[in-house]
Amino acid sequence: MMAPWGRYWNTSAVWDKCQRESCGERFCLVTGDAAQPRCSLVVTGTPSPSTGQSLALPGVPAPLILCRAAMGSGRILGAGAVLVALVVLGARPVGGEETKGFFHKMVVHECQYLNGTERVRYLYRDIYNRQQFVHFDSDLGHYVADTELGKLDEDIWNSQPEELERRRAAVDICRHNYEVSDTYILHRRVEPKVRVSPMQSSSLPQTDRLACYVTGFYPAEIEVKWFKNGQEETKHVVSTDVIRNGDWTYQVLVMLESTPQHGDTYECHVQHASLKSPITYEWVLPADAARGKMLTGVGGLVLGLIFLALGLFLYVRRKGASLPRLQGS
Repeated sequence: MMAPWGRYWNTSAVWDKCQRESCGERFCLVTGDAAQPRCSLVVTGTPSPSTGQSLALPGVPAPLILCRAAMGSGRILGAGAVLVALVVLGARPVGGEETKGFFHKMVVHECQYLNGTERVRYLYRDIYNRQQFVHFDSDLGHYVADTELGKLDEDIWNSQPEELERRRAAVDICRHNYEVSDTYILHRRVEPKVRVSPMQSSSLPQTDRLACYVTGFYPAEIEVKWFKNGQEETKHVVSTDVIRNGDWTYQVLVMLESTPQHGDTYECHVQHASLKSPITYEWVLPADAARGKMLTGVGGLVLGLIFLALGLFLYVRRKGASLPRLQGS
């Protein structure tokens, strides 16, 4: 059963006591008696004890107080930052014990838009060990528990009008962020670069594979088609997923398995929001490649005829040697 939830507060008496503790980069944990803080937690991130934000710590009974032990510094570093992850000791934290378990705490703020800012929805998600346990939905106007773990938070936050008003007002922040990011995110356009090259097919022997490389485009939505002699090819077309390049651009690879013949024309058509008209990259079998294939075919035919003639010659010779000689009268 999950232990009661605690709260952490910035009380001067506890802070002075924590400051004298040799906790290093750890946090002091106080349960019940504020005069006996322990170096019991290692916390990733820098929370602000002044906010009194709730923490879910399994095995830690309420009341819970956290304060920063900064080795001689009496001020809190990075006040207001979100507590992202907790590395907690066993059921009963005791200073000096080694870490036995890992617990992950994450908060997600999400803005959803419909037709620009015509309709804006704000979501606040509280996640513990990769499972959402409570969230706030601006369409509902209050917190909703997703699991048993979140029911206490639902009751606490929904009982605080100022907290609900603060979350509801976040919709205006979403609108503001939309206007700020409109030009360089929502309307950002980068034209793709297209290249076509042949490669040997591994799935169909004696068949070539034409690869259409499309890269450097933004946004991610793109349409790539193959045409052979003016007709769209839909069979034997394989495409990768759209992949991030890591620089706010994307790439995709679309392959066509075919056997190009002399005179065939292949086209890779690319349609993208950044283009006024589609890009068409044309590929034909190089003349030397066609000539090479023809010479290879002729050479194979000549060799076949030579071996056929040699085989017939040997066959006739052996046949003649095996015939009995006629006796003279």
